[in-house]
Amino acid sequence: MSGQTRPLWDFEDINDNHLRADPDGIAPVIALPTTAGTGSEVGRASVITDEQAQVKRTILHIRMMPRIAILDATLTLDLPRHLTAATGADALTHCMESWCSPAWHPMAEAVSVKGMQMIKAFLPRVVADGQDLEARQQMLVASSLGAAAFQRGLGGVHAIAQSLGALYDQHHGLLNAILLPYVLEANRSVLQTQMDDLAVYQRLPSPGFSGVMDWLLTLREQIGIPRTLGEIGIDDGDAERVGRMAFADGCSHTNPIRHSAQVYAQIFSCAVRGE
Repeated sequence: MSGQTRPLWDFEDINDNHLRADPDGIAPVIALPTTAGTGSEVGRASVITDEQAQVKRTILHIRMMPRIAILDATLTLDLPRHLTAATGADALTHCMESWCSPAWHPMAEAVSVKGMQMIKAFLPRVVADGQDLEARQQMLVASSLGAAAFQRGLGGVHAIAQSLGALYDQHHGLLNAILLPYVLEANRSVLQTQMDDLAVYQRLPSPGFSGVMDWLLTLREQIGIPRTLGEIGIDDGDAERVGRMAFADGCSHTNPIRHSAQVYAQIFSCAVRGE
């Protein structure tokens, strides 16, 4: 977007702001991902922190979609273990929140399930051995699937994580990984069918929501993700502010339940304290 004559924030993904952009001023993109997480190589948006306002803003335009995406696993071989885990958990969160979205999109549903099956098989492997080229390649594909799936929408995990990322400058994937079980628990009352089906598709030893949660908590331990936000230095002194920001975040619109700002503040506090 550097070829535009207007300020960057004029193109924030609100209503028809993207129409303000001059398509000829958008440089073509060739994407070579070096992490298996966000899946931006198949997306048309960028999330950028507005440091002055302490918020994350989405800049979107169809011409920002990469014309070529090259998934070369050798580019990810030197990624440190903790970033491999956090970015992989980000891809998992994309798939899971897409799966739980109330929006109707059968293709995205199918893609999200396949992504989670691949992550279940290969994320523990690649965290255990960063030189496992097959696992690296499969995680790159799973990451792209997750990004394709979230055209169905994301949810409360991203709504809170994006708020925290702007306020505390913490790694987005790590925030997602920590928050995921807490947000799922807050949405549990409307997820029975989705979790029953997912437990079957993932061939989990226990059925339903409990089976899915057991898998996620075991995976969290396997790949070294902290249990609480408190463990990475975040307290809940700003809980009300975080709740308001999460409620206002666009991702909250496709959460399975339209939680209030107060409920988002409570979820955040639970994730800080491990409650």
